[in-house]
Amino acid sequence: MELTAVHVWMMVCSALVLLMTPALAFFYGGMTRAKGVLNMMMMSFVALGITAVVWVLWGHSMAGGGADVGGLFGNPFTQFGMSAIIGTEDLIGAGFGATFAIITVALISGAIADRAKFGAWIVFVPVWVTLVYAPIAFWVWGGGLLSADGAIGSWAGEAIDYAGGTVVHINAGVAGLVLALILGRRKGFGRDPGQRPHNIPFVMLGAALLWFGWFGFNGGAATAAEEAGLIWVNTMVAPAAAMVAWILTERIRDGKPTSLGAASGVVAGLVAITPACADVSPLGATALGIVAGVASALAVGLKYKWGYDDSLDVVGVHLVSGLIGTLALGFIALDTGLFYGGGLAQLWAQIVAAVVAVVYTGIVTLVIGLAIHKTIGFRISSEDEQAGIDFAEHAETGYEFGGLGTKSSGFVPHPATSGHLKITKEEAQA
Repeated sequence: MELTAVHVWMMVCSALVLLMTPALAFFYGGMTRAKGVLNMMMMSFVALGITAVVWVLWGHSMAGGGADVGGLFGNPFTQFGMSAIIGTEDLIGAGFGATFAIITVALISGAIADRAKFGAWIVFVPVWVTLVYAPIAFWVWGGGLLSADGAIGSWAGEAIDYAGGTVVHINAGVAGLVLALILGRRKGFGRDPGQRPHNIPFVMLGAALLWFGWFGFNGGAATAAEEAGLIWVNTMVAPAAAMVAWILTERIRDGKPTSLGAASGVVAGLVAITPACADVSPLGATALGIVAGVASALAVGLKYKWGYDDSLDVVGVHLVSGLIGTLALGFIALDTGLFYGGGLAQLWAQIVAAVVAVVYTGIVTLVIGLAIHKTIGFRISSEDEQAGIDFAEHAETGYEFGGLGTKSSGFVPHPATSGHLKITKEEAQA
């Protein structure tokens, strides 16, 4: 088959979405302590590596490429290894789908920053993608339970989720909350000023790259110029409005707008517009961004009030704004929304889809997380947490203040072998 503009567009968008996971590594890495930056970035990178392999082997088949298994998931063996689609254009769509699975599981890592065993995370990633992400992707996009002909969608109505409000953001937000509760709070949570973000320029760089990649995230499935144009404008204006709304909220509440707030506002707006990007007007996208920016700015503080340690605000940003974007479609979706004369049918469909995703993800993630926690252990020791997770889990440090051979250096060159002599935990802690 001849390579068309649509094929090229989807391949370019797939590359943009793949870039979002390294971008997330910078975004999250800058928000952690200096002695946890490498571990945080590694959690995103290893999620990319593992999920890509899982997707080729059975993930794509389960998410819609394989034969329907009771509306629950696709048969993992129908297109195992993607051998059955070699020589077809379906490989392009399969690759595009992989990038969504990768960023979804990577998002979860921000909720458990600074305290999760890297080995436990490596176990969690493929299990969660297989048992949680792939089935929900199948339900929404692959003809499963929540689709128009599915067991739930046929009576509740088909929910709109163009690019992943339910599949990606509600899914990751709920999973992050569950893992944060399983692992418990960091030492000094809410009291230790050392837990503040250590590198705000990293955060802003990550947010900028995420915004750039998000045009592929939202626009990759567009097949008409009219649809692509609407998606592009909405993906520009919603995060812009959310950023302004977030920093104004900070100004009113705290007296000062912050760079971290600006970066987080951008992400909140991007999350909110994800399910709605092709189905709301630019005015609707602007209003959606404002609501998401204010709501997430207020929601991120709830962890201190309610006592759950969502380290990097996965719940406050992705779950809250994901719910806002998903439910708002019931009101502002063009043609079918309540404000456009569509009645309550679309709102009901959006509510049902969100509830199903929250309940399923919550239960299955709880089972997976507890199984790992009770067997190999999911949390590092208090001693390792104090010394720094970079040293404890990777025998590295992210920064060298003073050069090789000092206490701040992660390694000392070996004079004979040019290998590395690791510093002690006491030196890393110092």
